[in-house]
Amino acid sequence: MAKESNGNVGAAAPGAQPAQNAVLNILAQYVKDFSFESPGAPGSLKGREKNPAININVNVNANPMSETEYDVSMTLTAQATYEKDVLFNAELVYGGVFRVEGFPQEHMLPLLFIECPRLLFPFARQIIADATRNGGFPPLLIDPIDFAKMFQQRMAEEQAKQGGAPKAN
Repeated sequence: MAKESNGNVGAAAPGAQPAQNAVLNILAQYVKDFSFESPGAPGSLKGREKNPAININVNVNANPMSETEYDVSMTLTAQATYEKDVLFNAELVYGGVFRVEGFPQEHMLPLLFIECPRLLFPFARQIIADATRNGGFPPLLIDPIDFAKMFQQRMAEEQAKQGGAPKAN
């Protein structure tokens, strides 16, 4: 469990200033669910002529716990395949409890779905890297994730579902 007691993070839109008393604290970090499988081991550990295909998926969810505390969870799944064989499957649900105070309401969704997962990501990345290494494979070092782009795509999908997608000119 990690705690941050000093050093508040302000996540405002570019050019916008957060309120003077805006606070974003990480109160706790935790592994909610974790699974690593290597169904073909030990045969899957042998050297190969080419690199396996690796598929990585990321999902972020946020749930209020109180007026100022939010549970933000990130689900990372990774699967390595070689031809038709699955070399490994890894799934991690990694979460954090955040205290968020003093931000304008319009900044809450970007804060919870961009800034909070950005703070959690390095820890989740390390867990996946350690698990793949401990499973007998080279460590899987997931590239940094553009959570802002993910958030924008998610918002566009939500607008499209509601029939409010902007029309192209």
